[in-house]
Amino acid sequence: MPEEEPLHDPWLVAAWPGMGSVALGAGYYLLAKLGMHLLDELPARELFDLDHVDVKDGLIQVAPLPRSRLFCWKDPQQRHDLIVFIGEAQPTAKSGLICRQLIDRVAPLGVKKVFTFAAMATDMRPGQEGRVFGAAVDRGTLESFKQLDVQLLQGGQISGLNGVLLGVAAESGMSGGCLLGEMPGMFAQLPFPKASLGVLEFFATMAGIEIDLRELQGHARDVEGKLAGFLQKIERAIHEVEAPEAAEPPEQAPSGSKKPRLEAADRQHLEQLFTEAARDRSRAYFLKQELDRLHVFPEYEDRFLDLFKEPGPP
Repeated sequence: MPEEEPLHDPWLVAAWPGMGSVALGAGYYLLAKLGMHLLDELPARELFDLDHVDVKDGLIQVAPLPRSRLFCWKDPQQRHDLIVFIGEAQPTAKSGLICRQLIDRVAPLGVKKVFTFAAMATDMRPGQEGRVFGAAVDRGTLESFKQLDVQLLQGGQISGLNGVLLGVAAESGMSGGCLLGEMPGMFAQLPFPKASLGVLEFFATMAGIEIDLRELQGHARDVEGKLAGFLQKIERAIHEVEAPEAAEPPEQAPSGSKKPRLEAADRQHLEQLFTEAARDRSRAYFLKQELDRLHVFPEYEDRFLDLFKEPGPP
């Protein structure tokens, strides 16, 4: 376990893959815009079981286990330092173990408040104002949600590690809650950065931290515009009794097991963006957008997160 300088009233934010990429979208944005650095990594072999192998040119290769890493940011204003946990996958059978290990890891650092981010799929349409829902571990956080006009969840469940972690945190005497960004249920399998934006706006206000959200705002407008256009085509096709296949959906990752092949110019462009992001971590989110656009982020994910291994320049 590496040694760290004492943190000032740190909060933990945990993000795993999920609907609309809401949590990871917000988590990666925090990494990039706050210039966070790698703090620690939880042992993958204790948390995940090997459930498949890869095959290449007839040879079986053992697939790497998902990684679970913690990143740190020290608030220059000394309000709340942040620890952001990025999990590459949610374990199917050891959710309690990973949550307990995570809480046990951050508790000695002084973490007393834990947040998870998630998506809330509704019948909203692209272009409509999105809401942020909340469920709190404690009454103090509940009051903060009310003051910020977060829509309180009146019932139901929070599935997966987003909920389990908060249960473990509550058992450990910690406070916090879950912020859920609203997104159209019809596009639940596609990234919806507008929901990530809504979650981050509320979280930054509650934590009292300043973060430049302009890049995420622009990305959210672009994606929402494409989804709105796609929906209009589908509805027009249905109205005209035409085949739905005539409408062109927004860009999605190619189906099948083959990795997308990049042109030489694309690889050169990505190398340039990696160089720029290494010099200025605020450029890392633009790099991630390009990796997503080219459908190669999984191939570059470790290299992307390696950008945050060391503390950035003061």
